[in-house]
Amino acid sequence: MSETPGKQQNTAAFYGQAVASFSIAMAATAIGIFKLSADAWVRAFLAIAVLYLVTSAFTLSKVIRDRQEASDRTYRPFEKL
Repeated sequence: MSETPGKQQNTAAFYGQAVASFSIAMAATAIGIFKLSADAWVRAFLAIAVLYLVTSAFTLSKVIRDRQEASDRTYRPFEKL
């Protein structure tokens, strides 16, 4: 009988590092756009572009994760859960 691997869990340190990295990157980008010597409409355009890029990245990562999870599941009618 084959054993199915359990779901791998991330550590709290890995989660904290990911959150900190994301926060620092967003803050640095926001500061860079704010300090940019350009008109307000140019800075606003860049800020909207960054927000769009971030939301698109979240959506893409969710789609990739969902597709991988769906391909990992196999139908085994006689296997106990």
